[in-house]
Amino acid sequence: MHFTPDDHERISAAIAKAEAGTSGEIFCVISRQVSTYRDIRLAWAAAASLILPAILIPLGLSGDWFGFSNDWQVAHAASQSDEVNRALTAYALAQVITFIGVYLLSKIPFLALLMVPQRVRRSRVRRVALQQFMAHGLHATVDRTGVLIFAAMADHEVEVIADTGIYTQTSPEFWGSTVSVLVKHIKQGDPITGMENAIAMCGQALADKFPPREDDVNEVPDRLIVL
Repeated sequence: MHFTPDDHERISAAIAKAEAGTSGEIFCVISRQVSTYRDIRLAWAAAASLILPAILIPLGLSGDWFGFSNDWQVAHAASQSDEVNRALTAYALAQVITFIGVYLLSKIPFLALLMVPQRVRRSRVRRVALQQFMAHGLHATVDRTGVLIFAAMADHEVEVIADTGIYTQTSPEFWGSTVSVLVKHIKQGDPITGMENAIAMCGQALADKFPPREDDVNEVPDRLIVL
């Protein structure tokens, strides 16, 4: 998804408007994808390469499936040994084909999303969101009122992280509602509007508890970061 200069300006304007009534700080980050989940996709491919060929054995998996047999059958121990070798080769080849096939299928975004457990996606998105929270100094505001709104597009996950100053004075339901508003607009293909609405909600919550101070300064830039 491409974000235009106008999109960035809309977010900056929304943050400036929300922060006009509060000493709190809001920052927005959109990540196209926080992880390739290559380890998970490899695990699926490895598991499939072990399981599927084993299932095919009762169905007659043999060298015949891959053209390893010949037309002449000889009742001799050496021939039996050759047959075993062909069967083992067929099994190994079935494993290789399965591994490669499943791994290639896992690169399809829709299938990749199904293969990665949501708890894994949520954990990795939260880890990156926390890194962004710290990197942009949202943990170091005067009143501990930094709020990060983070959306991971390909991962289908959203995080709103609030520092202790504001988090302890609002209900968990409020943050859940903020996430829901953002997710709703992302599903409609309009993440920028979702961000604007989430910013407005966070701004109101901050204004209610932390009005502007006389010596208030803008501690964090009013901007959108796209990773």
